[in-house]
Amino acid sequence: MRSREVVVITGASAGAGRAAVREFARHGASIGLIARGREGLEGARREVEACGGKALVLPLDVADAAAVEAAAEQVEKELGPIDIWVNDAMTSVFSPVKEMTAEEYKRVTEVCYLGYVYGTISALKRMLPRDRGSIVLVGSALAYRSIPLQSAYCASKHAILGFYASLRSELFHDHSNVHVTMVQMPALNTPQFGWVKSRLPHKAQPVPPIYQPEVAARAIYYAAHHAERREYYPAWSSVKAIYGNKIIPSLLDHYLARVGYDAQQHDGPEDPSRPNNLWEPLPGDHGAHGTFDNRARSHSTELWAETHVNLLGAAALVGFAAAAVSSFLKPGRSPRRKLHHIWQQGKRQLLRKTA
Repeated sequence: MRSREVVVITGASAGAGRAAVREFARHGASIGLIARGREGLEGARREVEACGGKALVLPLDVADAAAVEAAAEQVEKELGPIDIWVNDAMTSVFSPVKEMTAEEYKRVTEVCYLGYVYGTISALKRMLPRDRGSIVLVGSALAYRSIPLQSAYCASKHAILGFYASLRSELFHDHSNVHVTMVQMPALNTPQFGWVKSRLPHKAQPVPPIYQPEVAARAIYYAAHHAERREYYPAWSSVKAIYGNKIIPSLLDHYLARVGYDAQQHDGPEDPSRPNNLWEPLPGDHGAHGTFDNRARSHSTELWAETHVNLLGAAALVGFAAAAVSSFLKPGRSPRRKLHHIWQQGKRQLLRKTA
């Protein structure tokens, strides 16, 4: 019996993917590392090995379906059967739609959407015959609520959500024990804001509140091991964006027209000639963090709640039991009125515990 689970992570060289590599390595996984930049992948490999694990460096572009399939085959030969596949690779362009090019839309779609599809297909090819495995699609609140200046990226995240929902229904139809889930991330402090191609007048930033990539990594790890759940929202900002869009989408369109431009930019003019990673990886090992450490949150109450559902449920039951005992100890009430009072108190306790 294998002592280590085998994990494949795309976008493993930097940002949330790099933080996820560290999280899985900390738990003893063997990891196939996929990204374009070899230096970042080698840095990730060293971190895995420092934890006592084994890593396989696989420099490739996830927009190349044949390369993704060959990487999956190599992982299974060298590390063993794949237990978990995490799709996280991304690129983007900060630009108004009127200034975008067809080639830029195609490129972002090939990486951010089709890259997920290709990785998922390669994972399913191996997991379905074994009837086990988990696939995590790293999404975003932008899969539900698009924002200005990121149309290509938002559209790709919407496409992932549509693909994922179809696949999940098909797995249910087939009574498969292969599970797929999606994690809708908040704004993260990753290096991408200094990498992506930008036509903004000022430097790009994540829309506050900003979270450290370790928050994303913990969410990915938990989701991979509890993939029966449909989706995870690791921060309250994700919840607000997703449910706000369900209730007042038109109002949000107008609101983001007013605030969405400034919210994605911060001090300092952008250099329009700086290198970007749209077509080729930038050299160097850039790690997990971006330049917003002093503004980023290391913890999320929402993530804690989402990963402690059983504890919250137990607390609600304790509250219900306490309400029941308290009601029956009060004199002067008929059994019917006592039962009604217990029910009302229990509902209030449950709402307070889960709010």
